[in-house]
Amino acid sequence: MTETVLGLMRHGQTDWNVALRLQGSSDIALNPEGLRQAELASRKIHPADWDIIIASPLSRAHRTAEIIASQTGHDVVIVPDLIERSFGEAEGLSHPQWRALHESGKPILGLETMDELRIRAKSLLSLVATHYDGKRVLAVSHGAYIRMVLQLASEGKYPTSEDRLGNVSLSRLIYQDGLWSVLDFNPKSLAD
Repeated sequence: MTETVLGLMRHGQTDWNVALRLQGSSDIALNPEGLRQAELASRKIHPADWDIIIASPLSRAHRTAEIIASQTGHDVVIVPDLIERSFGEAEGLSHPQWRALHESGKPILGLETMDELRIRAKSLLSLVATHYDGKRVLAVSHGAYIRMVLQLASEGKYPTSEDRLGNVSLSRLIYQDGLWSVLDFNPKSLAD
């Protein structure tokens, strides 16, 4: 029986994270703290624990993956499905502004629906289960996307609405006997 492991790591910190601004698919770079977090996380990643590193094409995730790969000796493969949820015209808003806009019921141009996000998350799980069968895959991505993947694999158990995924946090899923499940859920940053 082969087991496939998928690690889900959130990217390092950006200035928009600090300002609590909605990033979505906007390409916001890591700030100096985010670079430091990625470096600290890379020291906790053992090369033998992973066979491949995949990443979102957005620079904050891609750069985090590159820093880790520089320590582990892996190449980074860009997987478009790992991109963060698009919040459309709401990107750049503060969380209170986003909440007010979302709760207003007004249409938000360019907003990726939860159903669309769920389809992309399922696509990743399918890709890893088939294309990387029996491998240990470290995926560097984004908060909303990782939350959806975790919800699918845990049948809604993880994360709770109170759980905030820290920058460079790492949770692991396992695929065996045709089913995904959560091997360990860790919303805390590896840089702490």
